[in-house]
Parts: sequence; structure tokens; C-alpha cells
Amino acid sequence: MTGTPATRMVAPVIRLAPAKLNLTLSIGPRREDGFHDLHSIMVPLGLADRLAIAPAHGPEDSLHVTGDEGPPRSDDLVLRGIAAARTAARGSHGSAADLFPLAARLEKRIPVAAGLAGGSSDAAAAIDGSLAAWGLELEPAAWVAAAAAVGSDVPFFFAAGPALVEGRGERVTRLRAPVGPPVGVLLVTPDLAVSTADAFATFDAGGEAAPGDPRSTRLTSEHLAQELRAGLRAADLLARAGVFATANDLANATAVLVPALRTFRRALARRLGRPVGQSGSGPTLWALYPSVAAAEAAAGDLVLGLADRSLEAPGERQPRITATTIPAPPAEPNDPNDLNDPRREP
Repeated sequence: MTGTPATRMVAPVIRLAPAKLNLTLSIGPRREDGFHDLHSIMVPLGLADRLAIAPAHGPEDSLHVTGDEGPPRSDDLVLRGIAAARTAARGSHGSAADLFPLAARLEKRIPVAAGLAGGSSDAAAAIDGSLAAWGLELEPAAWVAAAAAVGSDVPFFFAAGPALVEGRGERVTRLRAPVGPPVGVLLVTPDLAVSTADAFATFDAGGEAAPGDPRSTRLTSEHLAQELRAGLRAADLLARAGVFATANDLANATAVLVPALRTFRRALARRLGRPVGQSGSGPTLWALYPSVAAAEAAAGDLVLGLADRSLEAPGERQPRITATTIPAPPAEPNDPNDLNDPRREP
């Protein structure tokens, strides 16, 4: 691909960067490299940022952010994703590749530092969008290596659907999506700051931050992976929500860092009459519903409860409340998520 930026591309490359939800999060002992071995079932959500990539007018990559998340930082994951894509493309395609500078525009819809991996998803979208802008492809192993170089959560988004995530996040095994109508998800993100690094450090310190029964979390995570491989029905996923809601080994560590979150989580469960889980290191809390309409109705009730103060939330501002889904990915020929395809993988 050669020529001036005006002739290289007719229109920007557009990518959606979905939020992720941890249905389970089992954390193993700390490794020599400082990371922990994970066993987590993650699903992408309908809630997504929007990333547009086009040739830059200047000599360097650039980023413009819109939404309610403020200006980009110097270490923004979108720019790191573009840089990782360029490094990987140069390694795979050599100096002949026209890896011209890129201008990215990011519309933020996913809360930052919320346990939803919005920044990691933006980085994954940047890697994929950059390669598309340059007209290049990478082998899957090279793509995952580039993603892992940016951050532990980034490789998950290569699966484009539910997945088992292991290692420090670089081992991703795609799973079948729940069979049936898309599951509704209610997300509640309190106005609380939770650092993932601090949550892991608190987890390592043990004591009150230690999970109640890490063996139970691991068994729950393994069992859910097996059920999704076999074709778990959406209705059965909903029925097991009470088990998944407790299968997060970081929940106690987060509660030690921000005790008000535990109190709010209990109040939320009473108000909703449903199990409430925590995604990643939080502070986002979640509840599952049979449809997005049901999740939207629950969101409306929470807004009313916060307004009349029958529900008290921690933080200076009201929590962000979002109704979304665990979308069913489009089936492709021999797609393991297509349960009607006789050629599907066993």
C-alpha cells in the first residue's frame, strides 16, 4: 500500500470496542514474574466505545477523545495499540510495508477504571483497525503477542465472544455463547476509584482480603467453561447467576480498599432481588436478566431509588447505570458458536 494519505484510504476504519464482564475470576498464587495465573470466564458486552482510524496529517500518530472521560493521557492504550500493531507488522511484513502515521478518534462510552477493560478493548480495536488501515494481516499468534505486549486483558478481545482466559491473560480459548435470546445485563458503576494494581497487592497481603474459598471459585470457573463448551442455555446461565456472583477472588480485596462498595452491593441485591456480582477489580457491579428490556426496567427502578434516597450509593456523584446485553456473535461456517452447524468443532 503506497501513495499519499489521500489516496491510501477513502474512508476511516471504524471499530467497536466492547466492554468485558468477568462472570468468574479465579486467581492462582503469584508467579516469579509478579503476575498471577488466572482462570476467568469473560464475555463481551453490547456496551462499546467507538474507534475511527485514518491517515494522520502529521508525522506522528495522534488521538482525539470525545465523551465524558476527559483528554487522553500520554500512556493512552489506543496509541500503545497502534504502536504494537506497527511493531508486529514490521516484524511480519518487513520494511516494504507502508506503516504511515495514523489519526485515531475515540468516542468513550465505557467507564474508565471500572473493571470493564474499556482501555484494553480500545487497544485491541486499535491493533485491528491499524492493520486494516495499512491493508495488512497478522497470523493469530502474532496478533495475540502484540495484544499481550500492551496489557493482560487485551488478548481476550481477539476471541470476539465468550472465552476462557488463563495465564496472565495471554491464553484465550473461545467458548460458545449462551444458547437462546441475548442475556440482559445491568451494570452499576459507583463513583469510586479502584486501582487494579492496588487490588492485586491487597489480595497478595491476605488476611481479610483473602477469598473465602479459592478452591470453590476455581471449580465454579472450570464448571462454567465446560458448560459453555457444551452449549449452555441462556436460561440456565441466569439460573446459576447466584453461583457466579460469588466467584470473584478479588471481591474481598476490593472491599478492603473501598468498604462502602460491599455495603452498596448488599443494598443493591436487596433492591433488585437478584444476585449481584463484581466485574474484575471493580467497582462495577452486575446483575443478569432474561432480556435487555428487563435490565432497562431494573435500571429505571434504581434511578428512582437513588432520586428518592431509598437507595444510597457511595461517592460524590451518582453511580453510572447501564442496561446492555451479552450479545450472541454472528454465526459463521464451522463457527463453534453455531450449534446448528453439523461441521462445528466438538
